[in-house]
Amino acid sequence: MSRSVHVDVAVAGGGIIGMSLAWAARRRGMSVAVLERESVGAGASRVAAGMLAPVSEVEYGGAGRRLLKLGLRSAAMWPAFAEGLRDASGVDVGLRRTGTLLAARDGDEARELERQLDLRRSLGLSVTRLRGSEAREREPALAPTVRLALEVPDDHAVDPRLVLRALRGACEREGVRVREGAKVAGVELDESGSRATGLLLEDGERVGAGQVVLAAGAWTESIGGLHAGARIPVRPVKGQILRLRDPSGPGLLERVLRFQGGYLVPRGDGRYVLGATVEERGFELAATAGGVYELLRDAYELLPGVAQLEIEELSVGLRPGTPDNAPVIGRGALDGLVWASGHHRNGVLLAPLTAELIAGVLAGTGEAEALHGRPLEDEERHIVNRPRIAGAHGALLQVCSAARFAPSQESDAHVSSTAGAAR
Repeated sequence: MSRSVHVDVAVAGGGIIGMSLAWAARRRGMSVAVLERESVGAGASRVAAGMLAPVSEVEYGGAGRRLLKLGLRSAAMWPAFAEGLRDASGVDVGLRRTGTLLAARDGDEARELERQLDLRRSLGLSVTRLRGSEAREREPALAPTVRLALEVPDDHAVDPRLVLRALRGACEREGVRVREGAKVAGVELDESGSRATGLLLEDGERVGAGQVVLAAGAWTESIGGLHAGARIPVRPVKGQILRLRDPSGPGLLERVLRFQGGYLVPRGDGRYVLGATVEERGFELAATAGGVYELLRDAYELLPGVAQLEIEELSVGLRPGTPDNAPVIGRGALDGLVWASGHHRNGVLLAPLTAELIAGVLAGTGEAEALHGRPLEDEERHIVNRPRIAGAHGALLQVCSAARFAPSQESDAHVSSTAGAAR
């Protein structure tokens, strides 16, 4: 890539989000360059377990319901997204549609599961209450002490490493310029300071662009060149995760198993992913004995067969989190600058939807309805009482608009303190 290169779209970040939207933009006819600070998917994407679990992860409050709206829409897109990647790259991304179990080990956890059941039923989500014996009928390897479980038939999983391989192949086949080891120092602005015109790399190289997308995950806030009113607070959230293997092959667990403090995701070939801690420790990447012990202890109490699995890998990743842990997708305060960051634990789940939304923004479609800067109306804050949620792109963009972090005197101080803690 020469110093004088100019593309329609320059993307900072080569994880699942950055690569997905680059592929989508290129398929719409735009010239695209992806600038990745390390290697493609080297950050949180490579470490992720790959759960597609909007129902399992729904939380109380407005932010949780906004995430549910996005998650249900994106989960419905995954089968076609996976098929498209296979056609474009020849890589099967390991989409397993076997459902999820949420399990309780004791009375306290069972009471909490009952509360979670009520929440999901109030939102019209598909979930079934199971006694311990019924859960063991579905997954015989579960411990006899399991008190209660919830079955979520529509929460599935993919293998993020296969997704990354497929995206790399699909992007290269379509002509996306993917550059690894390209550390972005900042966003370049025009003379007025009101429009993004490209990205400046740490080695001094400039990549000019008609539009710039920031999809750098936990490192988004380290990209300079933006004034305070144009920035979005994104912090790193540490997660430790284990990859395990059953030497006797598959069969220990068929469904994704979720429990208080973690999850176990089967790959279908005797490999399992056990995760993950949630730690506010800045950019610390050290694995700890305590973190590993807690994951293994909690999993063993529900699935004793975990003790026979071999440890293949211990990884640490940094999720990108915003103050409300919901993503920022769409345009912000500057012309030519588009955000696709802050996906926290939902980057893999939200990749197809983020790609579609950002491609629409870049192409200039679907934005008129977004009404950036307008507060959400009451009716927009509620989830439609059915599993499948429809809506125009503009309404979805409003859900994750950067405007919710628009600075005021109070929020300026909060953003400043958040940024300092992240660094």
